[in-house]
Amino acid sequence: MGDLEIRSAAEDDIPAVVAMLADDPLGAQRESPHDLGPYLAAFERLSADPNQHLVVAVRDDRVVGTLQLTMIPGLSRRGATRSIIEGVRIHADERGSGLGTQLIEWAVDESRRQGCHLVQLTSDKTRTDAHRFYERLGFAASHTGFKLQL
Repeated sequence: MGDLEIRSAAEDDIPAVVAMLADDPLGAQRESPHDLGPYLAAFERLSADPNQHLVVAVRDDRVVGTLQLTMIPGLSRRGATRSIIEGVRIHADERGSGLGTQLIEWAVDESRRQGCHLVQLTSDKTRTDAHRFYERLGFAASHTGFKLQL
C-alpha cells in the first residue's frame, strides 16, 4: 500500500465521497450518487464555514476515506468548544486496514489542536461493528441520542 495523505476535500473529490457514503445498507437508502447537485451545494456551504472540516484520505491518488469534523463553541462545560465527527466512511477495499483508526486519530488530534475539550460522535444503532471500533479507540457510549426528521 502506498503512502496515505489526509487533506481537506476538494470539489473534485465529491463524487468519490458520495460514492462511499452510499456504499452501505443505510447509505444506499438515503444517498443519491447519481445526482451530485445537492452534494456540491453542501460542499460550497461547508467550504465557506471555518468550523467545518471535510477531509479525505488519499492513497495512490485515490480517495479511500472521508469524515467531517465540526467545531462547536459552547457555554456548557465552562465555555468549552467541542467537536463532532460525522460521515466517517472507508472505501470497501480499505476496510480493516487501519485507515479508520488513522482518520479518527487525525480528527481527535485536530480537535485538540483547535482547543476542543470534548470530541463526540453518533453511530446508528445497527452499526454494532462501528460501536466496537469507537469503543476500542476510547469513546464511551455515555449518552442516548435523539433525532427528529424534518
